[in-house]
Amino acid sequence: MYLGIDLGTSAVKTVLVDASQRVIASESRPLATASPQSGYSEQDPAQWIDATFATLDALKTTHPGALAAVEGIGLSGQMHGATLLDASLRPLRPCILWNDGRSAAECRMLEQRWPALRAITGNKAMPGFTAPKLLWIAAHEPEIFAATKLVLLPKAYLRLVLSGEAVEDVSDASGSLWLDAARRDWSDAALAATGLSRDHMPRLVEGCAPATTLRGELAQRWGMTRRPVIAGGAGDNPAGAVGIGAIRPGTAFVSLGTSGALLAPTDSIAANPDRVVHTFCHAVPGMWIQAGAILSAASCLAWAARLFGITEAELLSPLGSRPQAPSPVSFLPYLAGERTPHDDPFVRGMLDGLSHGTDRGTIVQAVLEGVAFALADCRDALADAGIAIAEADVIGGGSRSGFWLAVLANVLNVPIHRFAGGETGAAFGAARLGRLAVTGEAVAAVCTRPQRIETFEPDAGLTDAYAERLPAWRELYRPRH
Repeated sequence: MYLGIDLGTSAVKTVLVDASQRVIASESRPLATASPQSGYSEQDPAQWIDATFATLDALKTTHPGALAAVEGIGLSGQMHGATLLDASLRPLRPCILWNDGRSAAECRMLEQRWPALRAITGNKAMPGFTAPKLLWIAAHEPEIFAATKLVLLPKAYLRLVLSGEAVEDVSDASGSLWLDAARRDWSDAALAATGLSRDHMPRLVEGCAPATTLRGELAQRWGMTRRPVIAGGAGDNPAGAVGIGAIRPGTAFVSLGTSGALLAPTDSIAANPDRVVHTFCHAVPGMWIQAGAILSAASCLAWAARLFGITEAELLSPLGSRPQAPSPVSFLPYLAGERTPHDDPFVRGMLDGLSHGTDRGTIVQAVLEGVAFALADCRDALADAGIAIAEADVIGGGSRSGFWLAVLANVLNVPIHRFAGGETGAAFGAARLGRLAVTGEAVAAVCTRPQRIETFEPDAGLTDAYAERLPAWRELYRPRH
C-alpha cells in the first residue's frame, strides 16, 4: 500500500493506493488563507500539520488494515511558499504563499544583483517565487531574517514534521529561484544574492528517490507495521504530471486547480523567461517541465459562487453541456495578479460588457471563458519557446465541469481529455512517487497513463468565434504599475 499526500492551497488531500494502482480511500481537510493586506497571502504552517494528521487519523478509522500495510509515502505540495524556521526548527512567521504579490520591488533588485538569474534558473524573478520573498523579509522584518536558520517550501516542512529531516525534491526546489535547473542542484550564486547559503537549505533528492522515513511514533499512531519510506515527492503540477503519466515530451496537460497552468514535459530545457514561461525540473530524472501559469483558475469560480451566494455546482448546472456561443460579457481572471504572460502582481480582475440583459449564467460563462483565454496566453508563450500543443489532458477540481472543458477545447482549438479521478491527480502522483521510492521499479512501468473517460473536441464554428474574441479580450489588460 502507498500513501499520497497533497498539501494544496485550499485543502490537504490524502489517498491510499494499492499495488494495482487503485485508489481505495481518500480524505480531505480544508485550509484557510489569510490576507493581512491587499496582495498578501499567508498560511499558518500549523494548520497544514493539523489537516494532514486529520486525514490520516480518519483513514486509520475507516481503513485500518490498508493503512497498516503502507510501505511508501509520497508528498505533493503547493509550490514557492517561504516557510522560515528558527534554530529550534519552529516557524518564525506565517508562510508567504505562491500567490502573494508583495515582493515586486525585490524581484527587480534580485535580477540586478544576479544578472545570470534567468540563464541559470530558467525563470524570470516574480513575486510568487520564494527567493524575492526572502529579500522582502530582510528589508521589512530584519529580525525575522536574522533568526532564520532554515527555509523550507510547504511540503518540505510537512516532511520535516513527519520524519525529522529537512529534504526537498528538485521539482519543488526549481520554483524557488535558488536552483540551477540544468544541474538540478542549489546555486550558490543564487543563494548569495539573497543573503543565504546552502546551510539554510534542505538536502535535495529526485522526486522518485527515497528521502527519509516516517517517525516511529507516527507510524505507531497510525497503526503501521513498519516505518514507511518517504519519497522526494514533487510540486503539485509535476506530481499531477506523474499521476497522469505525463513523463515524456508530447504529453501536455492543463491544471485547473486554485491556480491554473498549461504544462509540457521536455527532455531538455526550453526556457522562455521573457514571456514568463516557467522552467521546472520534473519529478522524474532527466526531464523538465515548461509551463505557462495563471494565478487564478478554479478560484475564479469559487469567487463567483461566493458573489452569488450559491454553490459552484448550482452555478454550473444551468449552463448545460457545451457553449452555444461566446458570452457577450468578458472576464479578466486576474483576481490575484497574473504570471504568464504579464508578470503583474498589481493587475486585478474585470467584468466588461455588462448590460441590463446580463444574467447570472452570462457572467458565469464569461468567468470560465476568461480562464480559458488566459490559458491561451500560456499556449502562445509556450509556442514562442518552440513547444506546440496538439492535445491536452486536464487535471484539478475544474476538470469536473464538462462545460468548462468544452470551452477550453474551443478556445485552445485542441482536443481536451478527461480522466476518472482527475481532481485527485497530484495526490495520486505523489503515491506513485512513494511506490517508486520503495520498489525502484522503472518509472515508465509505474507512471502509466490512466484511461481517458471523455474527450472534448473543438467545434469549428465555436473555435472561430472564440478566436475572434481573443484579441479584444487581450485589449482589456492594462498594467497598473
